[in-house]
Amino acid sequence: MAIEKIGSKEAFKSFVEKCEAREGYRRPVAFGICRVDRGQKNRDKILQAVYPLINWNENYGSAAVFIAALQESGESVDFSASEQIFDVTETFIINAAAAFSPYLEEAKGEAHKNVQVIKELAKIAECEDLDDNFRIVILFEDDAPQSVESVYIKLYALSLGKAELRSVNLNGAFGILHNVAWFGNEPFELDWLRENEIELKLNGAYPEIESVDKFPRYLQHIIPADNTRILDSAKVRMGAQLHPGTTVMPGASYINFNAGTTGAVMVEGRISSSAIVGAGSDVGGGASILGVLSGTNGNPVTIGENVLLGANSVTGIPLGDGCIVDAGIAILEGTKVAVSRAELEKIKEVNPLWDVKVEDENIFKGLDLAGKNGIHFRQNSMTGQIVAMRSRREVKLNVELH
Repeated sequence: MAIEKIGSKEAFKSFVEKCEAREGYRRPVAFGICRVDRGQKNRDKILQAVYPLINWNENYGSAAVFIAALQESGESVDFSASEQIFDVTETFIINAAAAFSPYLEEAKGEAHKNVQVIKELAKIAECEDLDDNFRIVILFEDDAPQSVESVYIKLYALSLGKAELRSVNLNGAFGILHNVAWFGNEPFELDWLRENEIELKLNGAYPEIESVDKFPRYLQHIIPADNTRILDSAKVRMGAQLHPGTTVMPGASYINFNAGTTGAVMVEGRISSSAIVGAGSDVGGGASILGVLSGTNGNPVTIGENVLLGANSVTGIPLGDGCIVDAGIAILEGTKVAVSRAELEKIKEVNPLWDVKVEDENIFKGLDLAGKNGIHFRQNSMTGQIVAMRSRREVKLNVELH
């Protein structure tokens, strides 16, 4: 069976409608075609998946073409499964190209990128054996991933901003990904390196290993916005999300997967997994925002807009807009914070929905102040007591640098 060449855009639209009208058809949550890197020792071990393009709740016409091309190639698509993976074959490419015929000529630049993927695969198939290194990945649900390919498509969705941070199911991802040695964008099985160490080293062929991790670096897969700067590629993990205008300095900075920024942010400290930093904020040198595995009782931390986290500070609670945490202090859920009557009245003015009783002496836990706007956390240098007051300083980033 084969898809006949479609002659017009109107016929293409009709073709898609017929595909989607078939009994049991489901529109996928995500789909894409990737090239996989297989283990040097064990070919069944997928070390990483590289996607030139991913689709996340979009481009349903292309999804219908991919599914129809698979079915006409003899593959059985199970719409009840949460995810399905198929090898790309020449038959699939021919079928997909026939369906995309009205768009083949104009598929270039920013136009019809799924069609561009098929055109490029057709060129590759002419020059080499596709083998099983190219795979079609379809997610019908955002369920816990079952494969390396599905973990990667979700990491791409986060890093490309197609999915919101904390919105993607990555349960079990660590157990699925393999710990590998990274040489640029090439992963190596550790067992293979051990077995071939003598030969590689004596022949000057031992790779210059840059890291050993389950996750690749962000810049190995993602092209950032023109006004985004990452001064050290090791500082951002794949699956992080960087809003345009974000600057990541070298040194103590780091952004983990499923964490990142929602606007232009200066990052000189650590944004741990699931932590989110708002526009105009400054994460000072060595400052640390705790992740869900490091002292927040599983509650992810959101930092508001125009917030300053001083050098070497530690923040383990959500902060509202316009807050300041002074250098070198830790504000955790259980931290005791003293607030005078006068300062508490001022803080209430910018948090009108906060129903709190004002006393002459007010002692709060850090968790009680979580998410409140306009608070400046300081430490009394005479007594060591952590105190809070109404922030009197407006945090502004240098526009020319962001």
